[in-house]
Amino acid sequence: MDLVLSTYPEGEWAVVSVAGEVDVYTAPQLRQRLLDLGEQGSHRIVVDMDGVEFLDSTGLGGLVGGLRRVRHHGGALRLVCGQDRIVKIFRITGLDKVFDLYESVDAAVADE
Repeated sequence: MDLVLSTYPEGEWAVVSVAGEVDVYTAPQLRQRLLDLGEQGSHRIVVDMDGVEFLDSTGLGGLVGGLRRVRHHGGALRLVCGQDRIVKIFRITGLDKVFDLYESVDAAVADE
């Protein structure tokens, strides 16, 4: 399956909605979208992963890279992960301690 990305503003946050598979073939698209947002001055980003069907280590690496870039600019990158199988990947890798995980976009943007 392909990767579908859409971006929209939510208050002071840029939300990237991700659907499909984030793997070695598609992760560069997500990484580029996060890079583009940073270059446009968006350093408060929510990545909505509720539509993600598969996530591999390349996808995780792209998210970690995006997190580093926004933190370098004093920003934040939050993840919406409502699916247990995706949350489990973050727990197994220990990245649930690195990323702020939320149940919904509303919860992610409301948490100050």
